[in-house]
Amino acid sequence: MFRLMWHVLPENKSIRIGLTSIYGIGRNRSRKILDGLEIDYMKKVKDISENEQKSISEELKRYVLENDLKREIAHAIKRLKEIKCYRWMRHNLWLPVRWQLTRKNARTAKKLLWRSKVRPVLKK
Repeated sequence: MFRLMWHVLPENKSIRIGLTSIYGIGRNRSRKILDGLEIDYMKKVKDISENEQKSISEELKRYVLENDLKREIAHAIKRLKEIKCYRWMRHNLWLPVRWQLTRKNARTAKKLLWRSKVRPVLKK
């Protein structure tokens, strides 16, 4: 059982995919970490040795992950709210933030995130 940052990694998956269960690590970052430590991507989590586990956990201490990352994101959104910027208004309305077209590709978001929340102006 490989426990890493309060997560138990699934033993039957490869280490590259197993690392993605930690918030803040995607496939690309996990590949870079494993390249730096010279660990094979396709190695199963159950086959990782103790030394490799220690080196992976030491490497992850260099990154901002989990609760610290969530706190930074929340702080950034709070800053946008304080300066009353356009991006915060988009966050607040649950619409796409980075200038995507809402006419075509935000329909799924509108369906999933309640019409009343997306268009509060139309609600009477």
